[in-house]
Amino acid sequence: MRVKPLTEVVEFLQPFAAEVGVEIVDAAWNMRDRSLTIYIDREGGIDILTCEKFHRLIDAPLDELDPTFGEAYTLNCSSPGLDRPFKTQRDFDRHLGERVEVHLYAPLEGGKYHEGLLRAFDGSFVTIESEKGELSFPFEKCAKVCLCIEI
Repeated sequence: MRVKPLTEVVEFLQPFAAEVGVEIVDAAWNMRDRSLTIYIDREGGIDILTCEKFHRLIDAPLDELDPTFGEAYTLNCSSPGLDRPFKTQRDFDRHLGERVEVHLYAPLEGGKYHEGLLRAFDGSFVTIESEKGELSFPFEKCAKVCLCIEI
């Protein structure tokens, strides 16, 4: 299936997101399922009614944009989930001072997994305050940085 770039689709959808009061935090094509998933978030989180409202709002305009060049696809709108990986500076800024998990590709500072309070992210390094003190990890060495979910 031939598709338009996600950057083009997301840029097209930004005004609709603003209308509903949400932020598009990610988008993904799934070629196997022939689907487009738009992940939205806002302060306080996302509920199913907000996902439905956004889906209804963007359905017809997306048909006009024709992101699949006439081929059928399924549109999904979703919350990013609590354990969504941080991808952008905004993701890190939003969670400064909160407890995060840092998963590494290879061991550093004594292991591949670290927890602590997010202190900084400068685009190159993730800095946390852990029981071991302040630790900094090169972002390219991080497999995943996300909120620490405590049950």
